[in-house]
Amino acid sequence: MPVRHTVIVDRLKDWKWDIEGLEVLAANDYLTRQPVPQKRPMRIINLCRHYTYLSGGYYCSLLAEARSDIPMPTIADIIDLSRQGLYAFALPDLESLLEKTVKRLAEPPVESFDLYVFFGQAGDARFKRLAAEVFDVFRYPLLKVVIERGKRWKIRAIRPMGLHQVTASLGDFFETSLRSHARVPRKKRSDSRKPALYDLAILYNPNDKMPPSDMDALDLFIKAGHRQRVDVELITRKDFSRIAEYDALFIRETTSIDNHTFRFARKAEAEGMPVIDDPKSIIRCTNKVYLWERLTAQNLPTPKTIPLNRYRFNEQTVLRLEDELGYPMVLKIPDGSFSRGMFKCGNRAEVLEAARSLFAHSRIILAQEFMYTAYDWRIGILNGKPLYACQYRQARGHWQIVNHEAAGSARYGGFETMYVEDAPPEVVRIALESAALIGNGFYGVDLKQNDKGIFVIEVNDNPSLDESVEDKVLKGALYDTIIGEFIRRIEAMRNA
Repeated sequence: MPVRHTVIVDRLKDWKWDIEGLEVLAANDYLTRQPVPQKRPMRIINLCRHYTYLSGGYYCSLLAEARSDIPMPTIADIIDLSRQGLYAFALPDLESLLEKTVKRLAEPPVESFDLYVFFGQAGDARFKRLAAEVFDVFRYPLLKVVIERGKRWKIRAIRPMGLHQVTASLGDFFETSLRSHARVPRKKRSDSRKPALYDLAILYNPNDKMPPSDMDALDLFIKAGHRQRVDVELITRKDFSRIAEYDALFIRETTSIDNHTFRFARKAEAEGMPVIDDPKSIIRCTNKVYLWERLTAQNLPTPKTIPLNRYRFNEQTVLRLEDELGYPMVLKIPDGSFSRGMFKCGNRAEVLEAARSLFAHSRIILAQEFMYTAYDWRIGILNGKPLYACQYRQARGHWQIVNHEAAGSARYGGFETMYVEDAPPEVVRIALESAALIGNGFYGVDLKQNDKGIFVIEVNDNPSLDESVEDKVLKGALYDTIIGEFIRRIEAMRNA
């Protein structure tokens, strides 16, 4: 098994475990050895006895960063926990979570206690969420949280632990937590596949009724990773604290700047790892006001659009809409997705009702000329290159490709997938120019084509990619291309 992590200890006698796939080094050996250029940085687990300023533990993390390795803890982490005054900012939220957790317990603790947090795992399973939150803020391998009972439960201190403080009774917990963090199973691999070069996390929501990728497509991503020596693991919002364990992040969950998907993207970017969708793409694509401004500034064709302000919407505004757009017209919320948050209005009463509903959620909404076409174009683009072309037909008896029915279900229209070369060149050109205004991520550009020309509807930062739909022509090659792009980005970052 290849070495994935290097464990640093002050004294080798402190290390009492036999865990395959870990390199164990004495601190003096790590500090004095000559750094060797590597294709990928080493992940350093610093288990020294002390992390105080200018101590051995401090220097091990400092030199790890100088060598472009990835230490745990980082120097910033060490400074954060050096004095309680520096981490006091985090205590109110943690204590609030502690209080809520205790109140929910059938058998709450009756006196003050210590909670051991090893690699984000809780020594007391009842406080699993609290341990994860502590680890998210303070990324130390071993922590002791001193919890004190009073009128309210208080966190008296959060203290780093050295490996020498792991007692025999904590030994099994330490090993289990370390194996989980380093993803080192207790049994050896039974297959003969070459070890993976990189680790890719795919964020998804197993309960999402309209996910960007169905489970069959996610399985195909995993298989494509195997073919290219990339371990692909599906993660959920509960795995936020584990982001740094991976080499890249692929978000396959409907994105929004006000939920966890954006926090995942920000976290991955802060960790210096490739992420699709990146935070800027999420911000730019999820708000149609931004898109409309960018597209019109570059003279890219869009349906005639008028932004509406909640505080300046009146009867004169409606008259202007009637004069410039006519009926029917479409009112939409800027951050709607999957055809949600859109109203087709056929008269003044419907405009007023739709505006009232949408203004309850956004200060600015968009009014747009209605442009019916039998189908919408979708051009899939990755890093400035077209991947696939689809025609999505309108849902039967409806004016959109998705009909959100009153019962909460959704009906889709049909589709036709084709090679990019078989799509109209002008459609592809306009799609590429539109995506270039957003970034170099993975986008789906929606366009309409009629006798008046080609019009950009929106650029999606998290386009749908389902098995037997968008991949119907390219099949496995589509997934290989996306995995290959992640490999390219990982290696480009490490060679920069």
